[in-house]
Amino acid sequence: MRLDVLSIFPEYLSPLQLSLIGRAQEKGLLDLGVHDLRDWTHDRHRTVDDTPYGGGAGMVMKPEPWGEALDHVLGAGAEAPVASHARPPAAPVLIVPSPAGEVFTQATARELAAREHLVFACGRYEGIDHRVIDWAAERAEVRMVSIGDYVLNGGEVAVMVMVEAIARLLPGVIGNPESLDEESHEDGLLEYPVYTKPAEWRGHEVPPVLLSGDHGKVARWRRDERLRRTARVRPDLLAALPAGVLDAHDRRVLAALTEEREETAPG
Repeated sequence: MRLDVLSIFPEYLSPLQLSLIGRAQEKGLLDLGVHDLRDWTHDRHRTVDDTPYGGGAGMVMKPEPWGEALDHVLGAGAEAPVASHARPPAAPVLIVPSPAGEVFTQATARELAAREHLVFACGRYEGIDHRVIDWAAERAEVRMVSIGDYVLNGGEVAVMVMVEAIARLLPGVIGNPESLDEESHEDGLLEYPVYTKPAEWRGHEVPPVLLSGDHGKVARWRRDERLRRTARVRPDLLAALPAGVLDAHDRRVLAALTEEREETAPG
């Protein structure tokens, strides 16, 4: 997979050279290029922003540097418009972090992990001149994406979140791919609590079932804990599960949790 990131603060992306993402680059599983948007400016101040048309507070990122930068990272395909239905499956995806975008989820990460080339445009100030988005949409698949209902100073932090979530799904990045199967949000449930040695620590013991050696009981306990944690923390995820996902035992676990809450409710 090829990833390109455009930013006026390329040094902000340096953590992407660390840990599993850094090793993935060393092993050739991931080709990551971080580019300074100011390299495509032509004045001595390397200006990337200007005042907004229509007035208002803040500054807007100018289209000219973005256009030249995208010409470079999107390649020859950026030179002429292409009808959306004619784009090949390998066409680049331009991802623009924005609080006005679609919500980034684990499903989004899996979808993007199957693409060959992702380009991330890190906006700053009040955002990027929207003509850049319209122009790029004629040459690539454009996705405006939000990592949550809040506002950041720029897109760099959001890009690091998305790159890590996407890259870890690539074959070979995670040492044991089975560890991905029961993670939070993979099947609509949150992950179960985990424990390691020692069996007792500061008066707190590991649940006995995890020491039993009975793999069937361990699997059932983990499933039950996932159900309980999801019901307590993210009941909206349970409500969104497709029909038939919960078996009779699952429903009994959730019913017992509901009864427990009713018994302990004040009043």
